[in-house]
Amino acid sequence: MLLLVSAMLSCLLVILLIPPLRKLAIKIDFVDKPRPDLERKIHREPIPLTAGIAIFIGFFATYFISAGFTGAGLTGKSAAIFCGSLLILGIGMLDDWYKTRGKELASLPKMIVQVAAALIVYFSGIAFEGFTNPFTGHYISLPEWLQLILTILWIFGVTTVINFSDGIDGLAGGLSAISGGTLFIVALTMGQSESALMSVILVGSAIGYLRYNKPPARVFMGDAGATFLGFMLGIIALDGAFKGATLASLFIPIFALGVPILDNVIVIIRRLIQQKPIYKADASQAHYRLLATGLNQTQTLVFLCLLNICFGLTAIILALQSDM
Repeated sequence: MLLLVSAMLSCLLVILLIPPLRKLAIKIDFVDKPRPDLERKIHREPIPLTAGIAIFIGFFATYFISAGFTGAGLTGKSAAIFCGSLLILGIGMLDDWYKTRGKELASLPKMIVQVAAALIVYFSGIAFEGFTNPFTGHYISLPEWLQLILTILWIFGVTTVINFSDGIDGLAGGLSAISGGTLFIVALTMGQSESALMSVILVGSAIGYLRYNKPPARVFMGDAGATFLGFMLGIIALDGAFKGATLASLFIPIFALGVPILDNVIVIIRRLIQQKPIYKADASQAHYRLLATGLNQTQTLVFLCLLNICFGLTAIILALQSDM
Protein backbone atom coordinates (compact mmCIF):
# COMPACT_ATOMS: atom_id res chain seq x y z
CA MET A 1 0.00 0.00 0.00
CA LEU A 2 2.85 2.42 0.86
CA LEU A 3 4.40 1.89 -2.56
CA LEU A 4 1.15 2.68 -4.36
CA VAL A 5 0.51 5.77 -2.23
CA SER A 6 4.10 6.94 -2.79
CA ALA A 7 3.76 6.64 -6.57
CA MET A 8 0.46 8.52 -6.54
CA LEU A 9 1.80 11.25 -4.23
CA SER A 10 4.91 11.92 -6.33
CA CYS A 11 2.79 12.01 -9.48
CA LEU A 12 0.31 14.42 -7.91
CA LEU A 13 3.02 16.73 -6.56
CA VAL A 14 4.67 17.02 -9.98
CA ILE A 15 1.30 17.69 -11.66
CA LEU A 16 0.51 20.42 -9.11
CA LEU A 17 3.98 22.03 -9.21
CA ILE A 18 4.47 22.28 -12.97
CA PRO A 19 1.79 24.96 -13.74
CA PRO A 20 3.11 27.64 -11.31
CA LEU A 21 6.70 26.86 -12.29
CA ARG A 22 5.69 27.08 -15.94
CA LYS A 23 4.26 30.56 -15.37
CA LEU A 24 7.44 31.58 -13.56
CA ALA A 25 9.57 30.33 -16.46
CA ILE A 26 7.59 32.42 -18.94
CA LYS A 27 7.87 35.46 -16.67
CA ILE A 28 11.67 35.26 -16.35
CA ASP A 29 12.17 34.04 -19.94
CA PHE A 30 13.50 30.65 -18.83
CA VAL A 31 12.26 28.97 -22.01
CA ASP A 32 13.68 26.81 -24.77
CA LYS A 33 13.42 28.94 -27.89
CA PRO A 34 13.10 27.51 -31.42
CA ARG A 35 16.41 27.39 -33.30
CA PRO A 36 15.97 26.93 -37.08
CA ASP A 37 19.75 26.58 -37.38
CA LEU A 38 19.77 23.46 -35.17
CA GLU A 39 18.16 20.27 -36.47
CA ARG A 40 17.73 19.06 -32.87
CA LYS A 41 15.33 21.92 -32.12
CA ILE A 42 12.10 20.61 -33.64
CA HIS A 43 9.59 22.64 -31.59
CA ARG A 44 8.16 25.80 -33.15
CA GLU A 45 7.40 27.94 -30.09
CA PRO A 46 9.14 28.77 -26.77
CA ILE A 47 8.68 26.02 -24.17
CA PRO A 48 9.23 26.58 -20.39
CA LEU A 49 12.16 24.62 -18.92
CA THR A 50 11.21 24.36 -15.25
CA ALA A 51 9.65 20.88 -15.07
CA GLY A 52 12.94 19.45 -13.77
CA ILE A 53 12.46 21.43 -10.55
CA ALA A 54 8.98 19.96 -10.11
CA ILE A 55 10.30 16.43 -10.69
CA PHE A 56 13.08 16.97 -8.15
CA ILE A 57 10.75 18.36 -5.47
CA GLY A 58 8.06 15.76 -6.16
CA PHE A 59 10.56 12.93 -5.86
CA PHE A 60 12.33 13.97 -2.68
CA ALA A 61 9.26 15.29 -0.87
CA THR A 62 7.62 11.90 -1.41
CA TYR A 63 10.80 9.98 -0.64
CA PHE A 64 11.37 11.64 2.74
CA ILE A 65 7.68 11.40 3.68
CA SER A 66 7.61 7.70 2.78
CA ALA A 67 10.92 7.05 4.58
CA GLY A 68 9.37 8.62 7.68
CA PHE A 69 6.47 6.17 7.54
CA THR A 70 8.83 3.21 7.23
CA GLY A 71 10.83 4.43 10.22
CA ALA A 72 14.00 4.83 8.14
CA GLY A 73 14.13 8.60 8.52
CA LEU A 74 17.06 10.64 7.19
CA THR A 75 20.13 8.43 6.84
CA GLY A 76 23.64 9.16 5.60
CA LYS A 77 22.81 7.36 2.38
CA SER A 78 19.62 9.34 1.71
CA ALA A 79 21.41 12.60 2.58
CA ALA A 80 24.16 11.76 0.09
CA ILE A 81 21.63 10.97 -2.62
CA PHE A 82 19.89 14.29 -1.96
CA CYS A 83 23.14 16.29 -2.00
CA GLY A 84 24.37 14.59 -5.16
CA SER A 85 21.01 15.16 -6.83
CA LEU A 86 21.07 18.82 -5.81
CA LEU A 87 24.42 19.20 -7.59
CA ILE A 88 23.00 17.50 -10.68
CA LEU A 89 19.93 19.74 -10.66
CA GLY A 90 22.02 22.87 -10.13
CA ILE A 91 24.48 22.30 -12.98
CA GLY A 92 21.59 21.20 -15.19
CA MET A 93 19.68 24.41 -14.53
CA LEU A 94 22.82 26.46 -15.24
CA ASP A 95 23.20 24.58 -18.53
CA ASP A 96 19.54 25.23 -19.35
CA TRP A 97 19.93 28.93 -18.52
CA TYR A 98 22.85 29.19 -20.95
CA LYS A 99 20.72 27.56 -23.65
CA THR A 100 17.88 30.02 -23.11
CA ARG A 101 20.42 32.71 -24.00
CA GLY A 102 21.55 30.90 -27.15
CA LYS A 103 24.82 29.75 -25.55
CA GLU A 104 26.32 26.41 -24.53
CA LEU A 105 27.85 25.64 -21.14
CA ALA A 106 31.24 23.96 -21.57
CA SER A 107 31.27 20.18 -21.15
CA LEU A 108 34.09 20.14 -18.57
CA PRO A 109 32.21 21.92 -15.73
CA LYS A 110 29.20 19.65 -16.26
CA MET A 111 31.42 16.57 -16.20
CA ILE A 112 33.24 17.68 -13.04
CA VAL A 113 29.98 18.33 -11.16
CA GLN A 114 28.42 15.05 -12.29
CA VAL A 115 31.51 13.09 -11.22
CA ALA A 116 31.50 14.95 -7.88
CA ALA A 117 27.86 13.96 -7.37
CA ALA A 118 28.73 10.34 -8.15
CA LEU A 119 31.62 10.50 -5.63
CA ILE A 120 29.26 11.72 -2.90
CA VAL A 121 27.03 8.73 -3.57
CA TYR A 122 29.99 6.34 -3.64
CA PHE A 123 31.34 7.47 -0.28
CA SER A 124 27.88 7.00 1.26
CA GLY A 125 28.22 3.28 0.61
CA ILE A 126 26.37 2.92 -2.69
CA ALA A 127 28.81 1.19 -5.02
CA PHE A 128 29.33 -1.66 -7.44
CA GLU A 129 31.12 -3.92 -4.99
CA GLY A 130 31.31 -7.22 -6.83
CA PHE A 131 29.30 -10.21 -7.98
CA THR A 132 28.62 -13.86 -7.20
CA ASN A 133 30.42 -16.48 -9.26
CA PRO A 134 27.60 -18.59 -10.76
CA PHE A 135 29.82 -21.69 -10.92
CA THR A 136 31.21 -21.71 -7.36
CA GLY A 137 28.60 -19.60 -5.55
CA HIS A 138 31.40 -17.54 -4.01
CA TYR A 139 31.12 -13.75 -3.84
CA ILE A 140 33.90 -11.93 -5.68
CA SER A 141 34.64 -8.58 -4.06
CA LEU A 142 36.33 -6.11 -6.38
CA PRO A 143 39.28 -3.94 -5.27
CA GLU A 144 38.21 -0.58 -3.90
CA TRP A 145 39.86 1.36 -6.73
CA LEU A 146 37.89 -0.67 -9.28
CA GLN A 147 34.67 -0.25 -7.29
CA LEU A 148 35.21 3.51 -7.39
CA ILE A 149 35.87 3.63 -11.13
CA LEU A 150 32.95 1.36 -12.07
CA THR A 151 30.53 3.22 -9.78
CA ILE A 152 31.44 6.62 -11.23
CA LEU A 153 31.36 5.33 -14.80
CA TRP A 154 27.92 3.74 -14.29
CA ILE A 155 26.28 6.75 -12.61
CA PHE A 156 27.86 9.22 -15.02
CA GLY A 157 26.98 7.03 -18.01
CA VAL A 158 23.30 6.55 -17.10
CA THR A 159 22.98 10.26 -16.27
CA THR A 160 24.32 11.09 -19.72
CA VAL A 161 22.32 8.59 -21.78
CA ILE A 162 18.99 9.69 -20.31
CA ASN A 163 19.91 13.31 -20.98
CA PHE A 164 20.86 12.53 -24.58
CA SER A 165 17.52 10.73 -25.00
CA ASP A 166 15.62 13.93 -24.25
CA GLY A 167 15.11 14.94 -27.87
CA ILE A 168 11.39 14.65 -28.61
CA ASP A 169 8.25 15.18 -26.55
CA GLY A 170 7.68 12.46 -23.96
CA LEU A 171 10.73 10.34 -24.78
CA ALA A 172 13.10 10.81 -21.83
CA GLY A 173 10.17 10.82 -19.41
CA GLY A 174 8.63 7.75 -21.02
CA LEU A 175 11.89 5.78 -21.12
CA SER A 176 12.63 6.76 -17.50
CA ALA A 177 9.18 5.61 -16.37
CA ILE A 178 9.58 2.26 -18.15
CA SER A 179 13.12 1.72 -16.85
CA GLY A 180 12.04 2.75 -13.35
CA GLY A 181 9.10 0.36 -13.53
CA THR A 182 11.42 -2.44 -14.60
CA LEU A 183 13.83 -1.76 -11.72
CA PHE A 184 10.82 -1.65 -9.37
CA ILE A 185 9.72 -5.15 -10.36
CA VAL A 186 13.32 -6.39 -10.17
CA ALA A 187 13.68 -4.88 -6.68
CA LEU A 188 10.49 -6.62 -5.52
CA THR A 189 11.77 -9.90 -6.97
CA MET A 190 15.06 -9.51 -5.10
CA GLY A 191 13.39 -8.37 -1.86
CA GLN A 192 14.99 -4.89 -1.93
CA SER A 193 12.43 -2.59 -0.34
CA GLU A 194 14.53 0.61 -0.47
CA SER A 195 15.20 0.30 -4.20
CA ALA A 196 11.55 -0.60 -4.81
CA LEU A 197 10.46 2.58 -2.99
CA MET A 198 12.82 4.85 -4.93
CA SER A 199 11.85 3.19 -8.21
CA VAL A 200 8.11 3.60 -7.74
CA ILE A 201 8.50 7.23 -6.66
CA LEU A 202 10.58 7.93 -9.75
CA VAL A 203 7.92 6.29 -11.94
CA GLY A 204 5.24 8.45 -10.35
CA SER A 205 7.30 11.61 -10.87
CA ALA A 206 7.97 10.75 -14.53
CA ILE A 207 4.28 10.02 -15.19
CA GLY A 208 3.30 13.32 -13.58
CA TYR A 209 5.72 15.10 -15.89
CA LEU A 210 4.35 13.26 -18.93
CA ARG A 211 0.96 14.82 -18.18
CA TYR A 212 2.42 18.05 -19.61
CA ASN A 213 5.18 16.69 -21.86
CA LYS A 214 3.28 14.26 -24.08
CA PRO A 215 3.12 15.50 -27.71
CA PRO A 216 2.65 18.40 -28.13
CA ALA A 217 4.66 19.34 -25.03
CA ARG A 218 3.67 22.32 -22.89
CA VAL A 219 6.78 22.14 -20.72
CA PHE A 220 10.30 20.66 -20.83
CA MET A 221 12.37 19.30 -17.96
CA GLY A 222 15.57 20.43 -19.65
CA ASP A 223 19.01 19.06 -18.82
CA ALA A 224 18.22 19.60 -15.12
CA GLY A 225 15.34 17.11 -15.13
CA ALA A 226 16.80 14.62 -17.60
CA THR A 227 20.14 14.36 -15.80
CA PHE A 228 18.35 14.06 -12.45
CA LEU A 229 16.23 11.14 -13.71
CA GLY A 230 19.34 9.48 -15.16
CA PHE A 231 21.28 10.04 -11.94
CA MET A 232 18.51 8.46 -9.87
CA LEU A 233 18.12 5.48 -12.22
CA GLY A 234 21.87 4.85 -11.97
CA ILE A 235 21.71 4.94 -8.16
CA ILE A 236 18.63 2.71 -7.98
CA ALA A 237 20.34 0.09 -10.15
CA LEU A 238 23.51 0.21 -8.04
CA ASP A 239 21.64 -0.06 -4.76
CA GLY A 240 19.32 -2.72 -6.11
CA ALA A 241 19.80 -4.86 -9.21
CA PHE A 242 23.61 -4.80 -9.05
CA LYS A 243 23.74 -5.68 -5.34
CA GLY A 244 24.73 -9.29 -4.79
CA ALA A 245 24.26 -10.00 -8.49
CA THR A 246 25.54 -13.08 -10.23
CA LEU A 247 27.66 -12.71 -13.33
CA ALA A 248 24.64 -13.35 -15.58
CA SER A 249 22.31 -10.98 -13.74
CA LEU A 250 24.74 -8.08 -14.13
CA PHE A 251 22.94 -7.56 -17.43
CA ILE A 252 19.62 -6.85 -15.66
CA PRO A 253 20.17 -3.09 -15.18
CA ILE A 254 21.65 -2.81 -18.67
CA PHE A 255 18.51 -4.34 -20.19
CA ALA A 256 16.31 -2.22 -17.89
CA LEU A 257 17.86 0.84 -19.56
CA GLY A 258 18.13 -0.91 -22.91
CA VAL A 259 17.06 1.75 -25.41
CA PRO A 260 18.99 4.75 -24.05
CA ILE A 261 22.14 2.67 -23.43
CA LEU A 262 22.12 0.88 -26.80
CA ASP A 263 21.28 4.04 -28.71
CA ASN A 264 24.07 6.06 -27.13
CA VAL A 265 26.66 3.28 -27.48
CA ILE A 266 25.91 3.28 -31.21
CA VAL A 267 26.10 7.09 -31.29
CA ILE A 268 29.48 7.11 -29.51
CA ILE A 269 30.92 4.48 -31.87
CA ARG A 270 29.67 6.48 -34.85
CA ARG A 271 31.18 9.71 -33.51
CA LEU A 272 34.52 8.01 -32.88
CA ILE A 273 34.57 6.66 -36.42
CA GLN A 274 33.68 10.10 -37.79
CA GLN A 275 36.20 11.73 -35.40
CA LYS A 276 33.56 13.96 -33.82
CA PRO A 277 33.49 15.05 -30.13
CA ILE A 278 31.74 12.35 -28.07
CA TYR A 279 30.02 14.75 -25.67
CA LYS A 280 28.77 17.26 -28.24
CA ALA A 281 25.02 17.01 -28.87
CA ASP A 282 23.85 16.43 -32.42
CA ALA A 283 20.99 14.75 -34.28
CA SER A 284 22.47 11.25 -34.44
CA GLN A 285 20.25 9.68 -31.76
CA ALA A 286 17.71 7.03 -32.76
CA HIS A 287 14.71 9.36 -32.36
CA TYR A 288 16.14 11.87 -34.83
CA ARG A 289 16.98 9.12 -37.31
CA LEU A 290 13.46 7.71 -37.04
CA LEU A 291 11.97 11.17 -37.61
CA ALA A 292 14.15 11.45 -40.71
CA THR A 293 12.54 8.29 -42.13
CA GLY A 294 9.14 10.01 -42.10
CA LEU A 295 7.71 8.92 -38.74
CA ASN A 296 6.08 11.66 -36.70
CA GLN A 297 6.91 12.37 -33.04
CA THR A 298 4.12 10.21 -31.62
CA GLN A 299 5.03 7.21 -33.80
CA THR A 300 8.69 7.56 -32.89
CA LEU A 301 7.84 7.85 -29.19
CA VAL A 302 5.59 4.78 -29.21
CA PHE A 303 8.13 2.69 -31.14
CA LEU A 304 11.05 3.46 -28.80
CA CYS A 305 8.94 3.03 -25.65
CA LEU A 306 7.65 -0.34 -26.85
CA LEU A 307 11.23 -1.36 -27.61
CA ASN A 308 12.28 -0.33 -24.11
CA ILE A 309 9.40 -2.37 -22.66
CA CYS A 310 10.78 -5.41 -24.52
CA PHE A 311 14.21 -4.78 -23.00
CA GLY A 312 12.55 -4.34 -19.61
CA LEU A 313 10.73 -7.67 -19.89
CA THR A 314 14.05 -9.33 -20.69
CA ALA A 315 15.53 -7.78 -17.54
CA ILE A 316 12.62 -9.09 -15.45
CA ILE A 317 13.00 -12.60 -16.90
CA LEU A 318 16.71 -12.52 -16.04
CA ALA A 319 15.86 -11.41 -12.50
CA LEU A 320 13.35 -14.23 -12.09
CA GLN A 321 15.84 -16.77 -13.43
CA SER A 322 18.62 -15.58 -11.14
CA ASP A 323 16.26 -15.73 -8.15
CA MET A 324 15.47 -19.40 -8.73
